[in-house]
Amino acid sequence: MGKRVFLFLATNLLIVLTLSVVMSLLKIGGYMGPGGQIQITQLAIFCLIWGMGASLISLAMSRWIAKQSVGVKLVNGATGQPELDRLYRTVERLSRDAGLPKTPEVGFYESPEVNAFATGPSKSMSLVAVSTGLLQGMSEPEIEGVLGHEIAHIANGDMVTMTLLQGVINAFVMFFARIAAFAARRFVDERIAGVVSFVVLIVFQIGFGILGSMVTAWFSRYREFRADAGGAKFAGRDKMVAALRRLQQNQEQIDGSHPALATLKISDRRGMKLFSTHPPLEDRIAALQSQPVF
Repeated sequence: MGKRVFLFLATNLLIVLTLSVVMSLLKIGGYMGPGGQIQITQLAIFCLIWGMGASLISLAMSRWIAKQSVGVKLVNGATGQPELDRLYRTVERLSRDAGLPKTPEVGFYESPEVNAFATGPSKSMSLVAVSTGLLQGMSEPEIEGVLGHEIAHIANGDMVTMTLLQGVINAFVMFFARIAAFAARRFVDERIAGVVSFVVLIVFQIGFGILGSMVTAWFSRYREFRADAGGAKFAGRDKMVAALRRLQQNQEQIDGSHPALATLKISDRRGMKLFSTHPPLEDRIAALQSQPVF
């Protein structure tokens, strides 16, 4: 836990330092003009650089961060351990079937939870990792279905797409929150204008941020259906459905207070659907079963 907190703080410090240097090189300072008037163009540039920049830097570092945060150990298909070599060969084959320019880095990490993820800044610089809990708790066909889903995320460019979307939303949140703060200070006494402006900025940034997260969650749910379809195409529909059914069984066996199952990012049934990044499992299974067999 301490390591993850350190990585989070270090990453954010690097982002702040990097973007500060960029702002300095571009000679972009504040966005308040003479007489306390806000300069819309300067503000838009300011927000775009900070909003998009933070997302893009995080994406560029995503593989390294993932490896460090959960302790991913890479495999190359020649470990001499049948289970791990089979994992690599499966990812290699699925990547070839998906038309990826190269096989992603493949790894595993120690965790009892049933978990798998894909990350990376591009199709040729990606990582697929699974937990030991997944390797031990799923059959070979089910694992192949999960890996097909993760490969589909890479083939669809989901990491880049979601990063760009998040960057744009970040920029809009910053922009409109500052517009609201500027407007608020014009209606209060100058002696408290600074405090009022700060409070309004925080409140609107949180409020707009919540609305923005609903947009990203909706788009993420849409991308999950596409990744399921891709997993069915690359690994076979029966394997993809079997993987989802296994996850559904696991979900029914754990207490609702347990952290969300992470394979394909299953959400707590009781969570707010508007903020869920993944559709309900029953909806995903139904969607796959309504499609033609690949």
